[in-house]
Amino acid sequence: MTNHVHVFDTTLRDGEQSPGVRLNLDQKLTIGRALVDLGVDIIEAGFPISSPGDFESVNTLAKELKGVTICGLTRARQKDIEVAAEALQPAERRRIHTGLGVSENHLQHKLRMTREQALEVGVNAVKLARQYTDDVEYFMEDSGRADPEYVYQVVEAVIDAGATVINVPDTTGYTAPDEYMALIRNIITHVPNSDKAIFSCHCHNDLGMATANTLGGVLGGARQVEVTVNGIGERAGNTSLEEVAVALHIRKDRFGCETNIQLNKLLAISRMVSELTGMIVQRNKAVVGANAYAHSSGIHQDGVLKERSTYEIIDPTLVGAEKSEIILTARSGRHGL
Repeated sequence: MTNHVHVFDTTLRDGEQSPGVRLNLDQKLTIGRALVDLGVDIIEAGFPISSPGDFESVNTLAKELKGVTICGLTRARQKDIEVAAEALQPAERRRIHTGLGVSENHLQHKLRMTREQALEVGVNAVKLARQYTDDVEYFMEDSGRADPEYVYQVVEAVIDAGATVINVPDTTGYTAPDEYMALIRNIITHVPNSDKAIFSCHCHNDLGMATANTLGGVLGGARQVEVTVNGIGERAGNTSLEEVAVALHIRKDRFGCETNIQLNKLLAISRMVSELTGMIVQRNKAVVGANAYAHSSGIHQDGVLKERSTYEIIDPTLVGAEKSEIILTARSGRHGL
């Protein structure tokens, strides 16, 4: 198994689904160019059939951005896939991302299909998408709450149909890290043709575990992570790009993996996305928050002034920050002053 983790950024699709966020085409291009410069492998540029604006965005990014795969999201429907293929046509490298829910909750209440019906629809969608590109990603929505045996069945069938990437979403942020790691590992172990696809983590942060679950998925054998800048997205958000990239770098001893992300550009793109979306980054946000490299307690100030590594495991310059800060407060001491 390769030790390279592909970074699939969905800031412009799932991230833009944050309530209150609306990006125009120029803003999407600005973010898209910054993502290419950052070193992401795949940019999910939008959901082409959802609106004329989304179609235009995907089509324009496909024309303008080079050196990166441009991805368009679809439902497992013929028209969706045809429209996405048209929007992606100018891309240097293109990917169609299609799929269906796999949990009983989604099958019964949303899709109103039997397992067999959903499996047939999904297989046909992959076969159609393969007529337009050899890079097809299949998402199994709500995998975190699905019957594993059905998940294995779906994975095997869609890989046989031509899917090259299998997305295993924890759509509701329900799973715990050990559960998600086991889910990925068991899929790879139980599905006979799993070696023919890359497995992808797509985790939401409803219980605050999106980053932990994604890293668990990497330990389980996933080699693609689906992330957004600053972790923006539906409800409580998606997995944070900067947290995963820095965690994989700082804990190489644990994960044994690497990405193409230029870590020293993380703070700049974080601030850009915050400004363009209006989504303020909380001060105590890991990696890019204003307080991430600030020390106010006298005990901490004394320690970090004697030896930075006593309280800082990330050198601020690694992510593009200038330096640590010593903030004088009622809890500061003589050494801090």
